[in-house]
Amino acid sequence: MTTALTILNEEEELFRQAIREFAEREIGPLVEKMDRQGHYEPEIIPMLFDLGVMGIEIPETHGGAGASFFMSILAIEELSRVDASVAVLADVQNTLVANAILRWASQDLQDRLLPRLAGGSVGAYALTEQNSGSDAFALQTRAVENGKDFILTGRKLWITNAAEAEIFLIMANAKPDAGYRGITCFIVERGFEGFDVGKKEDKLGIRASSTCELILEEVSVPRANVVGEVGKGYKIAIETLNEGRIGIGAQMVGVAQGALEDSLGYTAERKQFGQRIGEFQSVQFELAQMATEIEAARLMTYNAARLKDARMPFLTQAAMTKLFSSQVAERVTSLAIELFGGVGFSREYPVEKRYRDAKIGKIYEGTSHMQLQTIARQIQRS
Repeated sequence: MTTALTILNEEEELFRQAIREFAEREIGPLVEKMDRQGHYEPEIIPMLFDLGVMGIEIPETHGGAGASFFMSILAIEELSRVDASVAVLADVQNTLVANAILRWASQDLQDRLLPRLAGGSVGAYALTEQNSGSDAFALQTRAVENGKDFILTGRKLWITNAAEAEIFLIMANAKPDAGYRGITCFIVERGFEGFDVGKKEDKLGIRASSTCELILEEVSVPRANVVGEVGKGYKIAIETLNEGRIGIGAQMVGVAQGALEDSLGYTAERKQFGQRIGEFQSVQFELAQMATEIEAARLMTYNAARLKDARMPFLTQAAMTKLFSSQVAERVTSLAIELFGGVGFSREYPVEKRYRDAKIGKIYEGTSHMQLQTIARQIQRS
């Protein structure tokens, strides 16, 4: 069968295969344990850095791989095929944190931060607040100028990678009277006085991935730690999230692909009425539908990533990718549980975890309703 993988060049295919083998060998045996305990095993993060997947786009001069955005998408997909919790760690690091610093930070900040992000420091991206979710620009975290510093005060919620991160991109409003045009992006590091990471959420899915509250109590941040310009944080937030949505698409494709492979294996072994259930036409049709939808989602994801690398407009394609891929992942993982029958509803088999992991795809980095709104506006303008 012709698949989207045939559009990969030799370097991309070798990279994809290396990530797949690593994920199956090193992450696979730990998935169930990490899901139950709700955190990563200690060896996971160092292995990801050693593999080079935490700094894919970071230039080689700063210790990264100097590869393309598309390579990041391949890594996220293959990690998600085994464990979406591990994939989101690399996803945020590459498509949000490193991406924003590469595009917007001063040379000084890049020189200081990129080697750390490539060499062992996890990053987190902090936009969401209690009353600022889909309405991202309603954030209440404030930044008050104090000489050469800014004093940040506020709270952030639902921040991925927060428990492990050393470097935080935090959005705060430095000019509240200017509305969203006062929003500014700051680098806050773990250990800054007045900064603390709060409780970890007990989540439905991607349970090993940390999602925490951030507490800022008059945190002094040097002006040199402003990413971009004061008042331009809204632009950084919008454009970075547009890129991040392609990463979520890859994550959902990987989750769905894993569920399909689980289903193919189970239906080839399970017997009812004297034959393997995979021989029943109704089951074959369901598997065919799953494969078709995954292929469509993968092609959309790859296309959006290629557009981004080519520096062509991709806003609509990114929104479509996230919308459709999350829908496919939810449908495919739900159907996988049905194909497994009663055991699929238990934790004895992996499909129930994939179903739980898929749900977040419709929520974070812009809900499905927000993607629909973006798509509608773009097609009406064209």
